Amino acid sequence: MDLELSEDQKLFRNTTAKFLDNESPIEKVRALNKAGGGFPAEFWAQGAELGWAALLVPEELGGGSISGNGFQDLAIVAEEFGRLVSPGPLLPVNTVIAGLVEGAESGPDHSAEIEGLMSGESVATWAVYEPKGHWDPLNPTTTARKEGDNYVISGVKDRVEIGNEADFFFVTAKTETGVANFIVPSDLGSVVIEPVAALDFVRHFATVRFNEVTVPASAMVGTQETAPAIIERMFQVVVALQCAEMNGLINRVFEFTVQWAFDRYSFGRPLASYQALKHRFSDMRTWIECCNATADEAVKAVNNRAENSARLVSVAKAYIGTKAVQIIQDCIQMHGGLGVTWEHDCHLYLRRATTDRQLFGTPADHKRRIADLIGL
Repeated sequence: MDLELSEDQKLFRNTTAKFLDNESPIEKVRALNKAGGGFPAEFWAQGAELGWAALLVPEELGGGSISGNGFQDLAIVAEEFGRLVSPGPLLPVNTVIAGLVEGAESGPDHSAEIEGLMSGESVATWAVYEPKGHWDPLNPTTTARKEGDNYVISGVKDRVEIGNEADFFFVTAKTETGVANFIVPSDLGSVVIEPVAALDFVRHFATVRFNEVTVPASAMVGTQETAPAIIERMFQVVVALQCAEMNGLINRVFEFTVQWAFDRYSFGRPLASYQALKHRFSDMRTWIECCNATADEAVKAVNNRAENSARLVSVAKAYIGTKAVQIIQDCIQMHGGLGVTWEHDCHLYLRRATTDRQLFGTPADHKRRIADLIGL
């Protein structure tokens, strides 16, 4: 991104970058993948101490930001996560927090869950995708049936990030009168979690089956009337964070690719001196600046709850989701045969960018959303 950072934000960025460089270098990411793990619990607990899960929580609920603009502060962390392909539930936890905070004024009290997420003692994720389904959160097939003072939830959710590690799920389900969101603990016997293979080295997913899961009415987040607004807020938060993360990915890959071109000699000259490669680097730099600009505007709009935030978020995802993968693939080609080897780091970045590109609406989905928003 290209946000104008305050001195406090610059310090926060440097602290975050230093922590990630020490605690989750690329070598650690590879080691976690080899061991079959996702993210170390102590790593996320330390991140929570740095405030990574408190930036979207208002002060009256125990949270706080660095600059007074909590979402912009959080986007800084997301970008640094992208630069090192870091593990950890930054996106799912903060997406759930956004939903809980949004529903705090209109529904049951979930301050205990918010406190647990802020402290790092618990993690949670949004169970919203469904098998064979596209991004369409307002039309789920998972149902929530009212029975007395309880709701009975039935259905299947897939592509659930950290599904195997989550302490509870934020479940979007259809009711008799609309759509509602519920907090569902993961340790209930009628909740079946099935880990699935993932493209990303340390970002794992699962399919979660809710087999007649009974939860109290107090498990609802907000109300049925406010559910669409809660879903929209969560959607904008997670997509803007994806864009910030993808910017971190492409900026870092571009940096080490340019350095490679200066260090690598061919016929007695550095690769960077060849005009054809200069033009390709120029194109990529232009695309990256456009990515930075669109992500910057999306982050500011979501932070300020601007009227055009929905459109700006979709513009950012449509553009960055397309260009991030293209830029990294171009950088792989710049490395020649080395770039396609298992030992090179390029594919770690491509895996994360491809994962971000596909989730919460593909570029094509967001282009259609833009058309709907502007009335085409």
